[in-house]
Parts: sequence; C-alpha cells; structure tokens
Amino acid sequence: MISAWENLHFATLELVRSTPIKQRLVTAYRRHLIAISAEQLPGEVRESFRQIMDSLSGVHPLKGEDAVTASVRKMSIQEADDCAGLIVEIFGITCRLLLNAARASAEVVQLHTAEREAEETLEADDIPALIASTS
Repeated sequence: MISAWENLHFATLELVRSTPIKQRLVTAYRRHLIAISAEQLPGEVRESFRQIMDSLSGVHPLKGEDAVTASVRKMSIQEADDCAGLIVEIFGITCRLLLNAARASAEVVQLHTAEREAEETLEADDIPALIASTS
C-alpha cells in the first residue's frame, strides 16, 4: 500500500512535467491525490488538502466528463498554478513534519541507549567494590 507521503511525492513529480498545468493537475489528482484521505495527513495540512480536493472536484461536470476535468477546465491558469503550488507546499510541510518526528524518535532512542550504557557502566564499576567488601 502506498502511503499518503508517497502519493504526495508522486503527485508533486507529476506537477513538474512539461505538459500544460491543467493536464498535470488532472493527472496528479487521478493517479495520486484521490488515493489520499485527509486523515492520513498531519493535522497541520489537512484543511489545505481538503481545500485542494474540493477545488479539483467541486464543479458539476458536463456530459462526458468527470468532476476533476470540469473543475480544472473552469480554473484560470493562475488558479491552476496556485493549486499546484499548494500541493507542493503540502508535500514540503509533510516531509518536514515527518523528518522532525523521525529525529525526535531517534533522539529518544539515543537517550535510552545512553541511559542503559550509563547504568551498565555503574553496575560494572560497583563490582570491584562489592568484591572488596566481601573479602
């Protein structure tokens, strides 16, 4: 199963292709963004993600098209650029939050490892004193 982070990454890669921006948005939505639930994302980006998804699917389609095609067709080039920029921004924020969480987790592991090493050193240092006192 592809994670929300991976889907955002792939959507961002779609957005840097050489095809017209509206075509890139439709492809990013259909292939990657649609697979993401807002609840899978960090709380800091959920509302922005919901706004993007609404803007990419909120227009009632004409006969023979789907909502994403209709929604993107109705966007100006500037609106399409802004939408793509927000997708990239959400990806960046998500990466930063995941990195910070991984760093914090690594720091906790290092702290516990250091505490265990200190305890083991203390125990090893106490052994000669215990031997001397029992002799």
